[in-house]
Amino acid sequence: MTGKRITNPAGSTNSYRGDVLRVLGALKVATADQIQRIGAPHLTFRHADKETPSKQKQARTASHSGALSDMRKHGLSENGGSTETGDSLRNLTPKGLEAASYELRRPAGEMGSTARGAGSSGASHPMAVNETVIAMLRPKPNMAKLADDPPQVQAAAQAAVDGPDGIGTIASYWTEVPLPATGTWNAPGKGGAQADLVLTAPQDQVPLLFIEVDNCHETAEELALKLEKYARFFKRKAKDTDGKERPMWRTRWTAPEARSGDRTHPPVLLVFNRIGERNPNRTIPRLMDLTRHLWEGERQKAGHHRYDGRIPIIATGLNNLRKHGPTGPVFLRFGRDHMEPLLEAIGNPRREAADARAREATARAQQEYQAKVQRAAQEQAAKQAAEREARRPVCTGCGAKFTDARWEAAQTTDWGTPKDSHPNLCDDCKQKAGAVVSPAAATRERQEPVRGEAEPDDSWPDPQRPVCTECGAAFTDERWKATKPVGWTRSPAKHPTLCGDCDQRENDLDTAWGLSRRQEEHDQEQDQAVPKQKATGWFSRRRG
Repeated sequence: MTGKRITNPAGSTNSYRGDVLRVLGALKVATADQIQRIGAPHLTFRHADKETPSKQKQARTASHSGALSDMRKHGLSENGGSTETGDSLRNLTPKGLEAASYELRRPAGEMGSTARGAGSSGASHPMAVNETVIAMLRPKPNMAKLADDPPQVQAAAQAAVDGPDGIGTIASYWTEVPLPATGTWNAPGKGGAQADLVLTAPQDQVPLLFIEVDNCHETAEELALKLEKYARFFKRKAKDTDGKERPMWRTRWTAPEARSGDRTHPPVLLVFNRIGERNPNRTIPRLMDLTRHLWEGERQKAGHHRYDGRIPIIATGLNNLRKHGPTGPVFLRFGRDHMEPLLEAIGNPRREAADARAREATARAQQEYQAKVQRAAQEQAAKQAAEREARRPVCTGCGAKFTDARWEAAQTTDWGTPKDSHPNLCDDCKQKAGAVVSPAAATRERQEPVRGEAEPDDSWPDPQRPVCTECGAAFTDERWKATKPVGWTRSPAKHPTLCGDCDQRENDLDTAWGLSRRQEEHDQEQDQAVPKQKATGWFSRRRG
C-alpha cells in the first residue's frame, strides 16, 4: 500500500485513470465532472445527502480528481484553464495522448492535438461539444456497483438504466476532425472544414455521422458556408490502397450504403445550444433555403424521395437531446415537416416502406405464378391419367379392367409377339383358362422358350417345337437338343421322332427282345418288297 501511495499520492486506481485517458483522448479537453459522468455514471447517484449541490459534486468527482492529480504528477495530464462557471479544465499532454491511444485502440497519428489553450476564453464551445456527446451517449450506471447503497439511490439509478438508450461508447466519438478539401489528412489545405464531432457506431446502426455544434452565435449564411465545405470534402476523390479512386472519406471510414438504398453522402447533424443571441427557429428555415441544392431529393411516383448524391442534414436542440436522447422524436430532417428519431431522420422511411411494398407485391406475383404453374401441371397430369385410363384394356372374359401390373404383363414385345399366353384376359380369368388346358398343351406352354432368348449353347430354337410321333407330347428342351442334327449329318439319337419317355420304352423292348419294334416294321417292309420263306416257330407267331 505504501508503494502505491508513493507512485500515486492521490490514491487513484487504474480504473479511474483509465476513465481519464479514454474521455480526454476522445474529447481533448473536459472537466472532472464530465469525465465522471461519462466514465463512472454510477457515482452521479451517490452523495445525495450532502448539504449543497457543490459538495455533492465535489464528493462524486473526488476519485477522478485524484486520478487527474496523479496523472499530472506522471506528466500525462495538465490543467487547461477553467470554464465560465469556474470548473477546472483538464487536457492530456503528448505523452498522455500516446497512452490514450492504447486505451481507445486508435493509431497515435489520429489522436489529434493536445487542446492546450482551449480554456483561455472559457471553452464554451468545447463544453457544448462534450455535453452533446453525453446527451448522445446517455451513460448507464452499473447497478452492481450500487448494491450497498440506500434504496433511494438504487431507485434513481434504475430509472436512468430504464430510460432511452444512447448511441455508441466514448470510443465511438472523435473531436476536431479535419475534412480536407485540399491537402492531406495530416496537412489539410485551405477550403476544408473541421468537424466538431464524428460518430462511428455501426453496432447501433449509425456507421458514420458528422456533428456540428452551434452555440447560436453563427448566422445562417455562416452555417451554410460550413455545409458547402462539407459538400466539397464529400465529393473529393482519392486513391485507395487498391489503387482505385473512391470518395476520400471512405479511405478513412467504412460505411455501407444506406438501408434505404439511397447513394447519399454521410449525414450531418446540427446541434443548437441556445446560449447565444441567434434564435434557431429563425436560423433553420433560412439555412434550409440556402442549402436546398445540397439536401433536396427527387420525388418518385411511389410518393417518396430519392437522395442520391445529396447530404442528409438534420437539426436538433441540445436541451431536447438531453431530455429525450437520440431515440426521441427531436430531430428535423431538412425537407420534412415533422420531428423524428435519429435513425429515421438520417434514413428514408418512405422509400423503405415503398420498397417493402414492392417486395411484397413481387413475392405475391411469384406465388401466384407458381400456383398457376402447379395448377396447370396438375390439370395436365389429370388429363394424361384420364387418357391412359381410357386406353386401359378390358378383360374379354369378365369385363374387368386390367390392373397396371396385368396391363404391363400383357403388352406385346418389340416384335409384336405377345409376352403372355392370354393377353386379353385378366389374372383371374387367365388362371381359370389355364386350368382347362390339356396336359400336353400345358407341357408345351411350360416348356416353350421365350421367343428371342438364346439356349444354353447360344443356338436359336426352331420356330416349332417337335412333337412325339408316338404319344403326341412336345419335346422337352433336353430331348429337343439331343435329337437335333449335327451339321449335315443325321440326328445322333436312335429314335429322333420320339420323346424321352417313348424312346426309353423302345430301348427297353430292344433289350428284352433283341429287336426293336421299329426294326420289325422295317423288316416287314422289306418282306413285302422281296418275298421270303415264311418263318416258323414262336418268333414268327409273335410277329404275326
